[in-house]
Amino acid sequence: MKIGDVVADFELPDQHGTPRRLSTLAANGPLVIFFYPLAGSGGCTREACRFRDLEQEFAAAGAAIVGISTDSPERQLAFAAANRFSYPLLSDPRGEVTELFGVRRHLLARTLPTKRSTFIVDPSLTLRFQVSSETNMEVHANDALAALATSPGNWRRLG
Repeated sequence: MKIGDVVADFELPDQHGTPRRLSTLAANGPLVIFFYPLAGSGGCTREACRFRDLEQEFAAAGAAIVGISTDSPERQLAFAAANRFSYPLLSDPRGEVTELFGVRRHLLARTLPTKRSTFIVDPSLTLRFQVSSETNMEVHANDALAALATSPGNWRRLG
């Protein structure tokens, strides 16, 4: 995936097992999608909690947040409950969406199946922003929020 690409309208179950479609999640404004390797691990918890801590700022920018990993819905639910996440965590157990976004690992697939990356998709499902860092857990939320603040005209559905 590269900036300007249109993302296929996928559907994955959230932490409650409820199917969530990309087009519905992004219908009202930009959608921040962060991928993480393993629900409940130290780095993933720091990354996801940073999104939680900035959730009001994302809402003020008109953006919604969703996290995706290859963990089961049950593991996602435990992760969300333990950390009080109000945004959905999607389960991609076959790695199809992680493959679509180019963040699926092949060499370390058993231990760390997903590369840590964040994307912003606008309501037309066009990819508008991307950041990756395996070691700086705060850069994902911080840079996504900064991108939303600096390019407000790019995020709304036209017409």
